[in-house]
Amino acid sequence: MLIITHGQADGLLSGREKEVVDLVAAAYERHEEGRTVLPHSVFLRFPDRPRDRIIGLPGYLGAPAGDTAADGEVAGMKWISSFPGNVDAGHERASAAILLNSLETGHPKALIEGSLISARRTAASAALASRTLLDGRRPTGVTLIGTGVINREVLRFLAVVHPHLGSLAVYDTDPRRAARFTADHARLLPGARVRHCDSLDEALAAHDLVSFATTAATPYTGLDACPPGAVVLHVSLRDLTVPAILGAHNVVDDPDHVCRENTSPHLAETHTGGRGFLHASLGALLKGAAEPVPHDGRPVVFSPFGLGVLDLALARFVHDEARARGVGTTVDGFLPGRTA
Repeated sequence: MLIITHGQADGLLSGREKEVVDLVAAAYERHEEGRTVLPHSVFLRFPDRPRDRIIGLPGYLGAPAGDTAADGEVAGMKWISSFPGNVDAGHERASAAILLNSLETGHPKALIEGSLISARRTAASAALASRTLLDGRRPTGVTLIGTGVINREVLRFLAVVHPHLGSLAVYDTDPRRAARFTADHARLLPGARVRHCDSLDEALAAHDLVSFATTAATPYTGLDACPPGAVVLHVSLRDLTVPAILGAHNVVDDPDHVCRENTSPHLAETHTGGRGFLHASLGALLKGAAEPVPHDGRPVVFSPFGLGVLDLALARFVHDEARARGVGTTVDGFLPGRTA
């Protein structure tokens, strides 16, 4: 069993943003091609702590089409907790472990600290969606709603995907947290003009590229304040009201996965009785299997539930890099030995 810590995973992923975006894109395409097995996530909740949860995401990512060597094939499980109260106590909101299994024996072969992998695959997914949905248009800048770990990583990947971004607007319900965020992370967008917004509407109006990464449990905002044709990365999934969803072009990672657990698309499906408000999946757009999103002034919303195969693709990359570089701790005797 190979054990890879948070710091080791960080070292292996440092400066590899373009490769991570490519890995995520390839995983989406394989999912669109039916080369994945992706059961629904399992949510463990607690009767007296409704905000806290631990989620299990099992999955299998098959090899690319035409690859007889099974290069890129991976199976395993991410087990990730979200305890929002941790933030006020000075701890990270999320923590995770990813277990990879051998596809020859089924034996567990690696245990990887997964919070960084989870955050970076989420951010890479959002950045990839922004590039796809902007369709060659250069954004005026980016607005971040929520200034935690996820939007830090979103900013990191947007800076790579859109190297000409020159303006950053931020909004958080805690202005002090927003100020700490820009002090610590504005370097991810060197030379950018930074604007702290006093209201949500001011933030939404600032730019035509917006990323929501909050801990909201129920919808609280529309998108009327956004510029025409804004691309909204709805990473936290529960910020937008049903009218906002129905008034937008909606792109998701997987309809069956995202229309669950009281996400905004799930509430829109419940309200309308169907999924006609969904335009396409991101994988279908990447493969040219769906019509491009119309440019008619309506906002374009990307709502990703977060597919476990993205975590597995990135975890395999970390595992293979660790093996090649001699990084990590090998624990012998983890599995039962042979008996006579």
